[in-house]
Amino acid sequence: MRTAFVRTLTQLAEKDPRIQLITGDLGFGVLEAYAKRFPKQYLNAGVAEQNMTGLATGMALCGKTVFTYSIGNFPTLRCLEQVRNDICYHNANVKIVCIGGGFAYGSLGISHHATEDLAILRALPNMTVVAPGDPIETEAATRACAEWPGPCYLRLGKAGEPKVHATGIDFRIGRALLVRDGSDVCMISTGGMLAVAVEVADELLKSGVHARVLSMHTVKPLDVEAVTAAAREVRLLVTLEEHSVVGGLGGAVAEALAEQSGVHAVLRRVAIPGTFTSEVGGQGHLRQFYGLSPTKVLNSILYWMAHL
Repeated sequence: MRTAFVRTLTQLAEKDPRIQLITGDLGFGVLEAYAKRFPKQYLNAGVAEQNMTGLATGMALCGKTVFTYSIGNFPTLRCLEQVRNDICYHNANVKIVCIGGGFAYGSLGISHHATEDLAILRALPNMTVVAPGDPIETEAATRACAEWPGPCYLRLGKAGEPKVHATGIDFRIGRALLVRDGSDVCMISTGGMLAVAVEVADELLKSGVHARVLSMHTVKPLDVEAVTAAAREVRLLVTLEEHSVVGGLGGAVAEALAEQSGVHAVLRRVAIPGTFTSEVGGQGHLRQFYGLSPTKVLNSILYWMAHL
């Protein structure tokens, strides 16, 4: 996802001199080529994320389209006051890019675990929250965020995420993508959990369970229409996210369904418990530990289906 983002941003910067990229003293291995090619459209703000956010807001208010870039919680929670008071309050055209959503930097511990970011950022007025599911969605999401007026949060994985989409996609902010169709269960995933959802759907089919998969790449604004339709047409609705169970995709879906009528599907949320982890390991290990691996998700869904 990171590579897809940088490649797409480079293409955008070639055609639009308003594009600006500010890094918080990170990402040199992937940003070096961009920095050399567009020195007037690049700035290293240093390890000073609050300043980076203030600079981005000022540039945006002068007509620039500004991307701030850092890993994990650094461009969001570390400078949350500036994101709220500078970017969101002024509805500034700033795009906050987080590399390493969820447990992508798992072995570095909770300081690098971006596991509450969706909940916190979607609570901010004027903020749009986007978490693409694979590199194909990442390219489309980068372009969409650049064109979207006002603040955006673009939550990406790290590197090496598989491509789920084989062809071009009709990516629109606020509209879910139908990846698989089915009438028994619907999995709604956000971010890097999309590949898990598709793998689980394929395994469920072997058991005669037809699973719908929705890529909810936009957590805010949520595609309430797609959520409601699924809840009326299937027996079980499952949200998948590499994020705290508190306030993320599952919370957004539950809020939406609470205000709808004629909904009969049972909702279950696959997410990280609302606690800090003391478990040590990489992303794969932590997903397995917290029930986010394909096998764990499959077993959970089969159990829920059997007890409806």
